[in-house]
Amino acid sequence: MKLDLKEIQAPIESEMVQFELKFRDFMKSKVKLLDHITNYIVKRKGKQMRPMFVFLTAGICGEINDATHRGAALIELLHTATLVHDDVVDDANYRRGFFSINALWKNKIAVLVGDYLLSRGLLLSVENGDFQLLKIVSNAVKEMSEGELLQIAKARKLDITEEVYYQIIKQKTASLIASCCAVGASSNSDDPELIDKMLNFGEKVGMAFQIKDDLFDFGEDEIGKPVGIDIKEKKMTLPLIYALSQSDWLEKRRIINLIRNRSEDRKAVNEVIRYVKGSGGLDYATAAMNRYYQEALIILEEFPESIYKTSLLGLLSYTIERKK
Repeated sequence: MKLDLKEIQAPIESEMVQFELKFRDFMKSKVKLLDHITNYIVKRKGKQMRPMFVFLTAGICGEINDATHRGAALIELLHTATLVHDDVVDDANYRRGFFSINALWKNKIAVLVGDYLLSRGLLLSVENGDFQLLKIVSNAVKEMSEGELLQIAKARKLDITEEVYYQIIKQKTASLIASCCAVGASSNSDDPELIDKMLNFGEKVGMAFQIKDDLFDFGEDEIGKPVGIDIKEKKMTLPLIYALSQSDWLEKRRIINLIRNRSEDRKAVNEVIRYVKGSGGLDYATAAMNRYYQEALIILEEFPESIYKTSLLGLLSYTIERKK
């Protein structure tokens, strides 16, 4: 089912407008500098897929209510805090084509802004008694941190297995989308089976989403992130892991040496890309992505037809068909 993001958003259009206003309100501070920076953050927000998952999941499970809005805001606040901190850790000057907070206001202010966003999210939940929502999202942040640290630890040796790769992307990416879906369900239902089902759905979507992201690294120049950026950063993704598993010892050592010692060399990066394509790495990763897509689809098919289900099906398709 091919729907663009505008069509996917249609059933929750008014909720998304309200969300923007409420999210701005939740971020407000009496400190002018902080207010200035949070306004900058709001203006450069991306596709808003996380709140979309929250609202559409709530819609498929029951009524969208105030708790749904608070859950969506909680996820955005905590996730934005992690992104601000990530940019400091990575010494990144840009995010989504805009200057990062640390590039404009330096690291000390960026870390404090991240801390402020984190505290606003915690207070939003505590003040409204949304402890189940807080538990779901806090667990996702824990998983994301562990996944990032696991990837850093493994990247030094370039010895990530397929099993470890799946563990990393489950924690780093899938846990956040899973929390969005679980929060949507939990905002209007106390049924643990239903909440767990939507958590599982979100996890499948997140796994497919990340594999699609990894495939971009071997694509054409006009789509997605810069080609070869994962190789340059010495990240072991599924296409590369599979290609290496199909090689003899000498060839494997040669490719790993290229990544370890010449990842800044465009010719070496292109050689690795050609090697992965020639070894069937892209086909293997695409098949894995489609398996997760099908597993998510099976979960959605259990729900009765509704405008929310149609949009969730569209959002699921979008995750594996997107161009960036």
